[in-house]
Amino acid sequence: MLEWTGVRSSSKSFRRRFWTGDGPVVVDLDATIVLAHSEKEGATPTFKRTFGFHPLLAFVDHGVDGTGEPLAALLRQGRATANDAGDQIAVLDAALAQLPEDVRRRVLVRGDTGSGVHELLHHVTALGLEYSVGIYARQPVLDALAATPRCAWRSAIDVDGDPREGAQVVEITRYLPDTFVGWPTGMRVIARRERPHPGAQLRITDDDGWRITVFATNTRGGRIAELELRHRMRARAEDRIRGLKDCGLRNLPLHEFAKNVIWLELVQLAAELLTWTQTLAFTGSIVRFWEPKRLRLRILHVAARIVRSGRREWLRLPRGWPWADLIVTGHTRLHAVT
Repeated sequence: MLEWTGVRSSSKSFRRRFWTGDGPVVVDLDATIVLAHSEKEGATPTFKRTFGFHPLLAFVDHGVDGTGEPLAALLRQGRATANDAGDQIAVLDAALAQLPEDVRRRVLVRGDTGSGVHELLHHVTALGLEYSVGIYARQPVLDALAATPRCAWRSAIDVDGDPREGAQVVEITRYLPDTFVGWPTGMRVIARRERPHPGAQLRITDDDGWRITVFATNTRGGRIAELELRHRMRARAEDRIRGLKDCGLRNLPLHEFAKNVIWLELVQLAAELLTWTQTLAFTGSIVRFWEPKRLRLRILHVAARIVRSGRREWLRLPRGWPWADLIVTGHTRLHAVT
């Protein structure tokens, strides 16, 4: 069995050295389905009527200029539920352990409805952290929405701060009935409604043609439109998952469950190395936001030769390669920071 303590300690030290700024750091929790095409150990039917595994992942996100590398992952059977509080807490604690000590106190834990469970939110509150998680629009929430005056709705905003057409937000905390119990003290509940896209299938919780989504947060103050935008940015976690699958998570190739746990660790390490390479080598460049497939095609897989001349080694790139200047610039920057 490989020992990962040294690798994780190195990653943590690297973050302590290169992370800058004192803004909020978001830890995104999300799960994904990894299909299996044979009877591998731990592969079971999933809630999507497929067959495979259901790992739970944690990513760091501190803005478009920050990194987005994975912090922790838990390989689980396909039948594992997304809202298992024990698994959520285990992954969150492992992710927090990867952050520098001075960063942990300003973490926001963000997740979809899978993270909207009592035990996790009480755990986050006990740690003194903030959260922003989706919750299901069950009957107490629907009752609060029905009691909310129409004039209370406000326009949602987009990433530029402009009003988002056809989308509105409202805080419904004061309208929640007494049956809405078991949640941490200080929790705020905010609802968002938006007209579904043409052809979208309506859900039972949709109201008068509006698509309703609800999330909870313990952040004090702030415009509810800004809090809703912050929560909506958790969609970046889907991009992180896609990047992991491009790094080897699309399939867990080994039969034994323990060996696939090691494979998952290697996938995380590969994604982390790519992320830090982009952050340090291509700061201020569009390459900073390329996903692994494009980065592999244009930067990593280019054919080149190492030649020796005048007691020096030279890397000779193909003449006319469109992204040769990016390779040279990135190589120079990496040597400068190391």
